[in-house]
Amino acid sequence: MTLAQISTLGTDITPAGRDYDVVRQVIEIMTEDYQEQPSLEAISVRLGVPVTQLQKTFTRWAGLSPKAFLQAVTLDHAKRLLGREGMPVLETSLELGLSSPGRLHDLFVTHEAMSPGEWKARGAGLEIRYGFHISPFGLALIMVTPRGLAGLAFCDEGGQMLCFEDMAGRWPNAVYIEDLNATAPYAARIFNPDRWSAQQPLRVVLIGTDFQVRVWEQLLKIPMGKATTYSSIAEGIGKPTASRAVGAAVGANPISFVVPCHRAVGKSGALTGYHWGLTRKRAMLGWEAGKA
Repeated sequence: MTLAQISTLGTDITPAGRDYDVVRQVIEIMTEDYQEQPSLEAISVRLGVPVTQLQKTFTRWAGLSPKAFLQAVTLDHAKRLLGREGMPVLETSLELGLSSPGRLHDLFVTHEAMSPGEWKARGAGLEIRYGFHISPFGLALIMVTPRGLAGLAFCDEGGQMLCFEDMAGRWPNAVYIEDLNATAPYAARIFNPDRWSAQQPLRVVLIGTDFQVRVWEQLLKIPMGKATTYSSIAEGIGKPTASRAVGAAVGANPISFVVPCHRAVGKSGALTGYHWGLTRKRAMLGWEAGKA
């Protein structure tokens, strides 16, 4: 979303009174101070408006959340710096107030969640095209829908059938079509940092329960080359006592690597389990550390 598109949001209704003033000030702060990447909590203190009220008011009138607005503003500046001004990725990251080039990459992975009804249908009416491709972490099973990447799993040579059955079992009512022509472009982009593009963000489709999607969205916030604990993820979604449930949701993540469940570790820092094997998890963290 560009700033030009943002400017048209909510123009059919103008917020009145205090609401208008709040929305105006939030937009002003995020537009002018985007390099500081101001948090909603910081803006709340600055304006003297409770965080929950601020979130609801802005989202109702602007048509997107404060966080989504800040991301759109940042992405717009990133495109300008990387494109017209030809600034290197590292310098662009620092200029935008992002922690690393890895964080800049995460900004270019966009996602949407399927509706609860679509998830409950367990894939009914959904056409999923799939294919196996060589990757830095073994064979990668890639599954795509017309809306974007829906599945990414890994296996070793000879394990293709079990890997496919594991993934297809998540959406048993979908129609599966082997189509390497459809999945090859995703494989080429996912595992090649030179193909990570601000102009063409990778579209990801999350298919899961509301709770699972919230956990997976939290995973997308972990910078590349970094790790965080299950308890921190639980706190991030407002469920500080739900570490076990968070762990289960992390383990059920259908889009490995891109939605980085491998960056979740135990409270002690131990790698703990990984659906596709601890050796692969170590390899991913090492690979990312060298790229970040």
